[in-house]
Amino acid sequence: MKRLAPSMLSADFSKLREEIANIEKVGVQYLHLDVMDGHFVPNISFGAPVIKSLRKHSNMVFDVHLMIENPEKYLQDFAKAGADILNVHQETCPDLEKTIGMIHDLGCKAAVTIKPDTPIEKILHVLDKVEMVLVMTVYPGFSGQKLIPEAMAKIPELVKIREERGLNFDIQIDGGVGMGNLREVLATGVDVIVSGSAVFDAEDPAVAAKAFLETFKEFE
Repeated sequence: MKRLAPSMLSADFSKLREEIANIEKVGVQYLHLDVMDGHFVPNISFGAPVIKSLRKHSNMVFDVHLMIENPEKYLQDFAKAGADILNVHQETCPDLEKTIGMIHDLGCKAAVTIKPDTPIEKILHVLDKVEMVLVMTVYPGFSGQKLIPEAMAKIPELVKIREERGLNFDIQIDGGVGMGNLREVLATGVDVIVSGSAVFDAEDPAVAAKAFLETFKEFE
């Protein structure tokens, strides 16, 4: 089953509770929460307190994408705040297996992210240990960028590896996905679509989210 994970980074922060409720009521199951530290990526977004305040108002899966340096120092904070999935970058984890183990010990699902320039080979050794792999198809830190086709080409490779090795991880894409290229993206075999501006910048985010979900049915 394909899933939509709207990125809260593109939502109206003056009414986050309402924004989240509107997309949840049309059947959106995941919420993608981009945590940025101003070091690994240029911008700063929000931290565990914001996630904690939202957790009690939503039953969606909180997919927390840690675009931060030294993520292992903050895993417990985000787990306590209500994260369901803790997603760390290969590029920030000197001992990726250890970090994944820490995430599981906290009772969360573990995901690993690679930037557009990072080859799949960098994460082959952990594919049997994670619940999800996130392929960035834009450079992390800014919303509204155009999808990088060369990065998207990693998804069929991951699908093939998953099938050949009998693994069960989900494949997620983040960056530049909208209704204009959604079918092309879904055809790669991806499972979870992160989309920020295409949902929250729409006149009615709930209607935009529903359009994604209706298109997903064509690939089930």
